[in-house]
Amino acid sequence: MLALPAALDDRVDTAALPLAVGDLVAIIGVLTYGMIQHNTFIPERALGVYAPFLLGWLVASVLIGAYSAGAAESAKAAVPLGIRAWVLAALIGFALRWTPVFPGDLDVIFVLITLVLPGVLIAGLRVVFFKLIG
Repeated sequence: MLALPAALDDRVDTAALPLAVGDLVAIIGVLTYGMIQHNTFIPERALGVYAPFLLGWLVASVLIGAYSAGAAESAKAAVPLGIRAWVLAALIGFALRWTPVFPGDLDVIFVLITLVLPGVLIAGLRVVFFKLIG
């Protein structure tokens, strides 16, 4: 079994880590789809587009407890934790993207779509996960 640093013991439960697959699919999927739709998908650029939101997710998911023991128990617990973590992660991602370090801009429509769509997908995939595992 994966051993986690003691500081993460109550924030991350290895039983909840399978949820990360769906979460990452949702985040990367929405960003990839957007780049394809706007004809800006270039692998070298894509990493710069993903990075602020994945860094935001790394921080927010631990702070909010998106992979805590509670998240591993039921969709009723996992969905709100995932949505709350995504809102914080998106805000972190927007702040990072606002800097000259990362490509892209912060058009209002981009902010709205990126704030809402991955959150909806994270919630939906978490529901599906618990339907599948029973």
